[in-house]
Amino acid sequence: MKKILLIVIAAFTTNAAALASTAFVNVNVVTMTDEIVLSGQTVIVEGGLIGIVGPVERVPVPEDAKVVDGTDRFLMPGLAEMHAHVPALGSPDVDRVLTLFAANGVTLIRGMLGHASHLQLRRQLLDGEVFGPRLITSGPSMNGNSVTGPFDAEQKVRSQHAAGYDFIKIHPGLTADEYASIATTAKELGMPFAGHVPVAVGVERALASGMATIDHLDGYFAALMPANSDPSGGYGGFFDVLLAEQLIEERIAAIADRTASSETCNVPTEALFEHRVSNISLAELQNRPEMQYVPRATREQWAHIRERQESERGFSADIAARAVEVRRKLILALHEAGAGLLLGSDAPQVFNVPGFSLHQELGFLVAAGLTPFEALQTGTTAVARFFGSNTGVVAVGRDADLVLLDANPLEDIGNTRRIHGVMLRGAWYPAGELDRLLAAYRQ
Repeated sequence: MKKILLIVIAAFTTNAAALASTAFVNVNVVTMTDEIVLSGQTVIVEGGLIGIVGPVERVPVPEDAKVVDGTDRFLMPGLAEMHAHVPALGSPDVDRVLTLFAANGVTLIRGMLGHASHLQLRRQLLDGEVFGPRLITSGPSMNGNSVTGPFDAEQKVRSQHAAGYDFIKIHPGLTADEYASIATTAKELGMPFAGHVPVAVGVERALASGMATIDHLDGYFAALMPANSDPSGGYGGFFDVLLAEQLIEERIAAIADRTASSETCNVPTEALFEHRVSNISLAELQNRPEMQYVPRATREQWAHIRERQESERGFSADIAARAVEVRRKLILALHEAGAGLLLGSDAPQVFNVPGFSLHQELGFLVAAGLTPFEALQTGTTAVARFFGSNTGVVAVGRDADLVLLDANPLEDIGNTRRIHGVMLRGAWYPAGELDRLLAAYRQ
């Protein structure tokens, strides 16, 4: 995605130019450049950029600076949600969703279900007219219902490119020829394409096509099936959970290596999968504190989806546990092979409350075998490399999208939830202000 987004990324700091300076004094800095913490630092932010990082005894605080006490606290880059669903501008839900993301330290979202209004919303977020993270948006989904053939696929890609969307979203149902037309046209225009792997395409061809990201580990289970199986894997239910007992684990290393040698990154959205199929009880999911920010009708809909999943023919707790086990092994193998992993949970979706589910996703990555630092990289430095952006680390000259925590996230990944405040494009929002904003959406 790097080439197409350079213009968008360059505009990221324009809205913060007039902001007063902020000084984080005596703070512990989690730079994310190395697995270390710089203790006793002062970090000066001016005009939306990090201007100074240095020992507290050597860095004077500007007289006009807003001072934030960093004693016993930890400053790290903001997190990216690389699989977000963003309501249309004007929707009664848009402010709620954006606020939930931002209050949880999510400073960048990649919208995976685009709408024409998102082009305006993207600008309004950058300009500070709307409170929330930076937005990178796809156009409307390319899928088996929206695309009527290879020529139509080409024309839709050209139309979305001309409109100014950042990338193309791939959804299920496309034929192999339609997908090839999208890939060829997108490459010609320098426009990334990302999302699902259509059954007619499969993971191998998706990797060869230069797909920017595969989301949900879509298609990987089919690639782990026995050699004489239907190449699609056959009907497997929700992301092929029903195929779990047939999968050949010995194939994981090879597909991880092939992914690493491609240009494609993976956004696992493990929270989406495990909230839907794992042994986490429905009662536990329904009673989580973040459910207070979800409308009753949505909570009921999510519960119905979970109940329907559990009653699907062929589904069982044992099959679900096996699927979770294989997915976690696949995530670790991709990481160890050097294949790019990017943080994303798919929110709002079934029991994935915006922002909250991204912290759960970090926990699932650690459960898969990544260290807290490695998990955090998927939502900070890896995202910055993917986009070619100026975010993702705490260093001089970098954009000031930051989170101040009350405990060290490198010691316990759960500490990313202990948010003392968030800085969006150089503007500081302490925990009290964030709680005031959230209060409007409590049910």
